[in-house]
Amino acid sequence: MAFEKAKEHLKKYNLEDRIKEFDVSSATVEEAAKAIGCNGAEIAKTLAFIIEDKPILIVVSGDSKINSSKYKAEFFTKAKMIDFEKVEELVGHGVGGVCPFGINDGIKVYLDTSLKKFNIIYPACGSSNSAVKLTIEDLEKASKFEKWVDVCKDI
Repeated sequence: MAFEKAKEHLKKYNLEDRIKEFDVSSATVEEAAKAIGCNGAEIAKTLAFIIEDKPILIVVSGDSKINSSKYKAEFFTKAKMIDFEKVEELVGHGVGGVCPFGINDGIKVYLDTSLKKFNIIYPACGSSNSAVKLTIEDLEKASKFEKWVDVCKDI
């Protein structure tokens, strides 16, 4: 169901032909990179946080980790990820398939500057065995993001 919601969302932007489904898991950065045949950094992982009981999503490069100080400076609170068992209910996609497409209403999406070093990136597409090949511009349009943020550790 989540895959179909993400696919329908991407169809609005004429991006559905870029979706790939795999016979293997793409739930982790390593698995996705192997399934796609790319570098793990090119995977656009979507992290789910909770701020004042509201979920937010931050899309970051696959090799990035959140910097607590930068996160707090941006969002004025400590970084608190959504509990594993609540992700699907709050976001609309389960862990391993979380993406900014076809999500529950009212969720703010942020894109981290760690993505800007790539021309092509591969976010998940609502399931643990899918991805979509996008340019940064495609991601900006299809994610309906709030703004670019810099909340990851410098690599």
